[in-house]
Amino acid sequence: MRRRRKPSVMKGSEKYHGERIRLLLVDDEEGYVKVLAKRMTRRNMEVMTALSGSEGIQRLRKQDFDVAILDLKMEDMDGIEVLRVFKKMVPDMPVIMLTGHGTEKAAREGLEVGAFDYLMKPCDLEELVEKIRAACRR
Repeated sequence: MRRRRKPSVMKGSEKYHGERIRLLLVDDEEGYVKVLAKRMTRRNMEVMTALSGSEGIQRLRKQDFDVAILDLKMEDMDGIEVLRVFKKMVPDMPVIMLTGHGTEKAAREGLEVGAFDYLMKPCDLEELVEKIRAACRR
């Protein structure tokens, strides 16, 4: 198991001791990923993207993140499968699941596996930002 720094959130801030939230965004919809990454960067987050589940796992092997956003349905790997791998690699990293296919049942399964929360696509940007902040505060 990898050692991670234990973040201490300053009240009402997105920063950890002067550092930006490090966000891993895993989704196979390239256009969506680009737009969301740009919007999160504007909100003072350091965003790393992956366009497949396997690429997301590789990114997590090389770098620590404060929170991950993970699409439930991807071509190469199911989001639940990726979530299980993430939880084995870094059990304390919160993961927010996204689903655009109306599979709320599968998203709930993600909660059982260890996801922090889930949102249906398209989700409200401010609601997603608040979930990211809540995940980092926990």
